Amino acid sequence: MKLLADENMPFVQELFGDRAEVVTCPGRDLRPEQLRDIDVLLVRSITRVDAALLAQAERLSFVGTATIGCDHIDTDLLARRGIAFASAPGCNKVAVGDYVLAALLRVAEHKGWALQDKTLGVVGVGNTGAEVAARARALGMRVLLCDPPKALQKTTDFVDLQQALACDIVSFHVPLTRDGDHPTWHLLNRHAIDRLNGDQVLINACRGDVWDNQALLARQQGKAPLTLVMDVWEHEPEVLAPLVPHVLLATPHIAGYSLEGKARGTFALYRAWCEQQQLGMQLTPEQLLPPSSIGTIHLHEAPDQALAARLVRLVYDIEQDDAAFRQALGQPGFFDRLRKQYPQRRELGSVQLTGLTGSGEALGFKV
Repeated sequence: MKLLADENMPFVQELFGDRAEVVTCPGRDLRPEQLRDIDVLLVRSITRVDAALLAQAERLSFVGTATIGCDHIDTDLLARRGIAFASAPGCNKVAVGDYVLAALLRVAEHKGWALQDKTLGVVGVGNTGAEVAARARALGMRVLLCDPPKALQKTTDFVDLQQALACDIVSFHVPLTRDGDHPTWHLLNRHAIDRLNGDQVLINACRGDVWDNQALLARQQGKAPLTLVMDVWEHEPEVLAPLVPHVLLATPHIAGYSLEGKARGTFALYRAWCEQQQLGMQLTPEQLLPPSSIGTIHLHEAPDQALAARLVRLVYDIEQDDAAFRQALGQPGFFDRLRKQYPQRRELGSVQLTGLTGSGEALGFKV
């Protein structure tokens, strides 16, 4: 059996190598002829799996994406061709929670805010949105949830988009959809952007096309610019370069790029493939991970906002990602190169807090 995987997907050889011949390649440059003798295809969000790509894939029996979203996969085509499919919902929710927590603390420092006095609107309350909401509550923030499909189930209290967009900070965690009852393409459009006030903060760690980047640029060049945190960009890997100087934190679609999150994503596909092949699993995700460089931190006081910021920065410094992005901006292929060469990043949960831990566990640390 022959397996082709995105070269940026870790632990493929360790998980599949005993049972398949593993070949890797750049996910954005995958061509139809490369799939002629491939049985298993493993991709990430940058590879569009459609009829054109699969035109010569006569042996293909399994496609997996190590991502939460599936907007890059023609799942109807796979079903018609009898090709098994698996994704990895929730694999990087903890990593995105870490990212948004770091962003919130950096925003607070930038604006001189006490986050416990602020309101966060979470747009999209799936695995990732729920994780972000939990981190914000641990900071003492008031959290409003916006998710129209879930609101129909009335399992909890939800607000509409207009109410969410009135919050001090609004964080987006929706899949990219263009059709249906609740399309998310340009969910933040020119009309919505124009109605925001200059004190507000927007965070996008889901899909770039959810925001109208040109409309944002026009707003940022005006008299009342917003505070922006952008991990994703419209038309990736292209970036609207004139927008970057007007963004507080700019990163290359790496919010979910923790080592643990990547391991969970690859392992989810390994588990699904083993089930399809009726094979037993030989490894666990924990066996794939090296020891953390930081083991235990003993606290003599419960973490307030300032201490939380110090602790988070010790494990994940979001400003380093921002600095690397700005330094590389404009270089040929910089976006994909930053993703491919992204340094190993551990989750907050790789560090154990002892002593007066307070809200440490709710913030994402092990206690």
